[in-house]
Amino acid sequence: MSIQISFPGGVKVAAQVDDFQILTDQPPEDGGEGSAPAPYDFFLASIGTCAGYYVLRFCQERQLPTEGMTMNLAIERDPVSRKLLKVLLDIKVPEGFPSKYHRAVIRSAELCSVKKALSSPPEFVLTVS
Repeated sequence: MSIQISFPGGVKVAAQVDDFQILTDQPPEDGGEGSAPAPYDFFLASIGTCAGYYVLRFCQERQLPTEGMTMNLAIERDPVSRKLLKVLLDIKVPEGFPSKYHRAVIRSAELCSVKKALSSPPEFVLTVS
């Protein structure tokens, strides 16, 4: 896989992923226009949407209700270094969702490949050409 990164102006950075362009910006207090999510926001959203995919597929495969189901992602950071300490995902199941599946839904979210990549981080190799 290859993703092309470009710099369309200001502090915006764009990523071309196949036929899709992902545009990022920074909030005004960081020199941006706030016209798009910041890269870190996309990083966090990728965790939530990846876990959400596995939850959704778990429910679909068992014909469990997903209407009204939501997930909330929150984080905890070190107040000094701002390092990410904890990602909290709360899966809100719809009314009447069978409680016998609650733990299984959590296990399905834990299958998220983004979460797995963070658990055993890859090596980063940076070059200039």
